Order: sequence, then structure tokens, then C-alpha cells
Amino acid sequence: MPAKIIQRNKKPMKKVKVDSVTIDIIESALRNARYEMDTVLFRTAMSPGIREQHDEFPMIANLDGKMVVGQFGSFIWGFMQGYDGTVEEGDVFLTNDPYSVNGAISHQNDWLMLMPVFKDGRVIAWSAMFGHMTDVGGKVPGSLPTDARTIYEEGVSVPPIRIIKGGQLQDDLLKVILHNCRLPTWNFSDFNAIVAALRTAAIRCVEISTRFGDDVFYSAMDAMLERNKRAMRQLIRQTVPEKKQYFEDYICDDGLNMGPYKIACTMWREGDKCIFDFTGTDPQSISSINFLLNEEMFKMFAGVYMIMVFDPQILFNDGFYDLMEVRIPPGTLLKPLKPAALSCRTHALGRIFDILGGLLGQGNPAFMCAAGFSDSPHFMYSGYKKTGEWYQLYQITFGGIPGKPFGDGPDGHSLWPSFTNVPNEFLESYFPLRIDIYETIADTGGAGKNRGGNGLRIGYRFLEQGEISIHDDRWLTYPWGVNGGLPGARSKKTLVRADGTEENLPSKIDRVKVNEGDLLLSDTWGGGGCGDPFEREIDKVVFDVQAGLVTPQGARNYGVVIKTDLTADVAATRKLRAQLTAERGPMPLFDRGFTSIESLKQRCKAETGHEAPQQPRFSERVLKSAGVAKKKTQAA
Repeated sequence: MPAKIIQRNKKPMKKVKVDSVTIDIIESALRNARYEMDTVLFRTAMSPGIREQHDEFPMIANLDGKMVVGQFGSFIWGFMQGYDGTVEEGDVFLTNDPYSVNGAISHQNDWLMLMPVFKDGRVIAWSAMFGHMTDVGGKVPGSLPTDARTIYEEGVSVPPIRIIKGGQLQDDLLKVILHNCRLPTWNFSDFNAIVAALRTAAIRCVEISTRFGDDVFYSAMDAMLERNKRAMRQLIRQTVPEKKQYFEDYICDDGLNMGPYKIACTMWREGDKCIFDFTGTDPQSISSINFLLNEEMFKMFAGVYMIMVFDPQILFNDGFYDLMEVRIPPGTLLKPLKPAALSCRTHALGRIFDILGGLLGQGNPAFMCAAGFSDSPHFMYSGYKKTGEWYQLYQITFGGIPGKPFGDGPDGHSLWPSFTNVPNEFLESYFPLRIDIYETIADTGGAGKNRGGNGLRIGYRFLEQGEISIHDDRWLTYPWGVNGGLPGARSKKTLVRADGTEENLPSKIDRVKVNEGDLLLSDTWGGGGCGDPFEREIDKVVFDVQAGLVTPQGARNYGVVIKTDLTADVAATRKLRAQLTAERGPMPLFDRGFTSIESLKQRCKAETGHEAPQQPRFSERVLKSAGVAKKKTQAA
């Protein structure tokens, strides 16, 4: 049974008419409160993942649990369906178990916390936030094992619990949770920082409601949701065709040398409703790359993507959810059956945005973005210093953002909103390493009228013996280009030992032992190009060459001839562009860089230094649930 809210004041909220100026004032006040939540968290958390990289997602919701302001929605509804107790004034709730909340959070490192906002004995709103904890136990430091077969190998699992009851911290519960983590001090600090952020939002909601009245506050939030729904209804009608659009993309491998794994989606419109059907997606993996995709969360992904591409003036919230329907077959990579491992779901999570671009652009090619929201690479380094002190780093690195119709993709940038890099000075101050190299990689962004962003190279020089883990993707498949744009480059990881020998590391690997003086070269992917590269202004290509973003040889991908003084030979450029245009023929809508997965596997080793991943294996239980015929795959 879902949670039951206990209120002293049973008087229901009333819908009243609110003028547009008041709605705007309340909306601005709530947005400020949402950013104040961030500020409180960043100034009180200890882990660099939250404090420096901002790996957290806040929200303020109405009393029905619908997000009004925030980054991602859907936390509260999924949480409340998984919690069968009561909700009372002064309570704060915690979970990190994706299966208990239908994927409202998607792996155990994310601690989801929420609190009801009470005023005069009744709930007027909700505040919620989740943050990525550096460690939650499990078989490897960082709690993201690439070879986990079940979620129980990935760390301590906390079902929906009341961690603060009536304003009193449940110390024994928290002690048990922290006892199973390698960095309890960090987790305790981050926990308290999230609580402080939730309480900050609650204080602001009560202040706003006191100023304007409870009914006005309630009605204004409802009006904000309805305003979003009206805008999204129009946007869906304008951008989503009734004809079915199909797109597929791939997770390169699962860390166990099996893959690639297909994610397939069909999109169409029926009246005002946009439907997404993931039938055709591969069955769940036996490793940890599965992504328990919450349907409400996907609606937010799709809505945010549409707003950013088509009309950035729309303030996104949960108001439009009933305008979308999401169908995900159980037993597939995006709806795995418990107890499937989930810790490395980031690759599929990032790939969802590429798939959205491929779907939404087909009906509106002029608005199509290339691929590049492809991944969120993780790097972990841990061990004991010579002094006996334990150190443990968790870091997210960035790649090339795709070229888009209205401009180039940023170089070495995060796909996640509001994320930042961990400053190199911070890393070198708190961890036994030195950053020898930090630069974007020339020519890795796909050529196009609008260039894809270049990938990022980080050179980590290790100053102590320890172990590293790497989680990345796009080492086999390319970030595709669109409307004539070329694909971006793939990722690569090279370990240069202190004696000069080199090892080409897999993109997903744990427990790699490193010694003092070893150097890891971490190269991330580049974004795909957008539009005909021969239409890019010559001056822009020259600027890129002079800035070191494109090499003189790479400029020929744009049909531009660069002289020794790094200026353009205009006459030779015109001649080359005419020649290349005639040789090229019709431009494809998508350029994946390969004609089939089979052909890509055949040339894999020569191009990447790795053996091609093998056919994935699936259990009979998974095949039956996913509705996949046994003859199409190899049973485990």
C-alpha cells in the first residue's frame, strides 16, 4: 500500500483564481529556493562528487508530489508508492534502492531523501533531493563494480525508511548504513547537507505560503504546472509526427566482453499524446550496465530535451506528464528484473539522450542534434598512502557535446545540467596524484557546418601505489553525425607504466593496480558534427586551427586547405570543396561511421586494440520476460 499522510489539519486546499503577476512572483521565489538548496548543499557537503562536481538533483513539488521547480522530476510519486508507512510532521525519508521506488533513483550510490513541508498541521508541498555518495560499500571502492551480477554486490541497500521521525534522527539506523561504507565521514556530512537543503526549501515554502495565503500558494503551483502543460501540448503537436519514428543506438559492451547492447525506441503522436515504445531493446545484461528507467523520469528527460532544442523559454516541470506515454518491456536493459545489477547504468542513461535526439530530429531535421550525450565517464583511484591513510577518489569526466543546428558543441563539457569539473588543484591537494595533462583533443569532434565538441584528455600521474577503476563507453561505436555531419571520435584509455611500457585498457575495468610514477591517459569521445562540413565558414575553420581545436590535416574534413602560416588558401579551398562535394554524393541523415555492427566488429581490433565483444548471453527467465525468441540470442 502507498504511504498514508497524517495531518492534524484536515481542511483541504481550495482552488482560487491567481493573477499572472502573483504566479510569476511565486514561481521566481520557488526557483530561488531551489538554487538556495544547491548553495546550502555545496557549502556543507564533503565529497568532491557533490561539493565540487554538483552530482545532486533538487526539487520542490506540490502537495501531490509533482515537481514545480528542479532538475529531474518523479522522485516523490515513485517513493511514496514504495513506502507503506505513515508520513507525519517532522519526518525525513531516505532510500537508495532503485527497485523499491521503480527507478526513481537508478543505482545505490544515489541517496534519495525527501520531506513533507507542513504548515499549520497540513502538507502544503514537498522538498526532495538526491546526491551521489562516493561509496556505499560493495565489492569495489566506489561501489560501481563492472562485473557485478546482482545488486547485492554493489553495496548496502536501504529500502524507503523514515530516517528522521518527528524531527528526531534515527541514530541506530544511520549508524548501520554508515558502518557499511568505506567513507562514513563523507557520507555523514553529505547526508546532513541534504537534510539542511530540504529544510531550507521547506522554510522558504512556508514563508511564501504565509505571505500569499495557503490557497493562493497551492493554486499558483497548480497554475505553473498547467502553464507548462499548455506549452508542451503545443510543442508536441508541432514537433512530433503521427507517423512512427524509429531509432536505435548501442552500449558498446558490458565489461564482461559481451555486446554491443541495443536500445531501440519508436515514437509517434496520437492526438495530443506522445508515445515512446522501447520494444526491440535487448534483454537485460548479466553485468551491471542495466538501467532501471522510471517512466516518469523518462518523460522529464524527453520534455527537457524538447524544451532545450525547440523552445528554451518554457520552464519545465511535471505538468505535462499525462501528455506522454512510455512503454518499456520488463526484462530488458531498461527494465531489468530484480536482483539485476545496476551500478554502471550511466552508459545507458547517457545514451537515452542520444536516442531522443535521433527520434525527435527525424520529423524536424532542421532541429536535429548529433550524438554526444553519450556517456558520463567515471574514474576512481583508491589505496593506502605510505602513511597508512586511506584515500579514495570518485570523479566524473566529460566529453564532446554534439553539434547542433544553432551552433558548435562545447569541447570537453558535461552533458548534465549544472555539473562542473573537479578543479585540478583540488585533486592534487587532496589525493596522491598529479594532473600532467588536461586538454581537449584536436580533431575528435565530428566535422560539420557546426562542429561537434572535442573530447577531453586527462593525464593522471599516480604518486602512490593503488588501484583504479574506469567506466566509459563509445569505444566501439561512434557518436554519430547528422545532416551530413561526420561522426565524433571514440574514447580510449592508455596506461603508461613508469618504465615506459603501454597498456591499452578496456573502457570498463576495475582493480587495475598502479604504481608510483604510472600515467593514465584518459581520452573521452567527441561529439558528432551537424550539417554539411563544406558549408562551414572558412574563417571559423581557420580560427579552430589557430586555437588548436582542429589540425591543418583535420581542416580537410571541412574542405579547407591550410597554409604553413595557419591561414586558409581560399582558391585551393574552393577547388577542394567542389571536388569533395562531387565525390561524396547525397548526404545521409545519420552518419554512424559504420554500415553494420558486424562490419564494425570485424575491424574492431585494428582500430581500437581490443577484441570485438562477443554475443551477449541471457537467461531463460530474462528471455521469457522480455518476450525475445531464444533463437535470436545465446542462452546462458
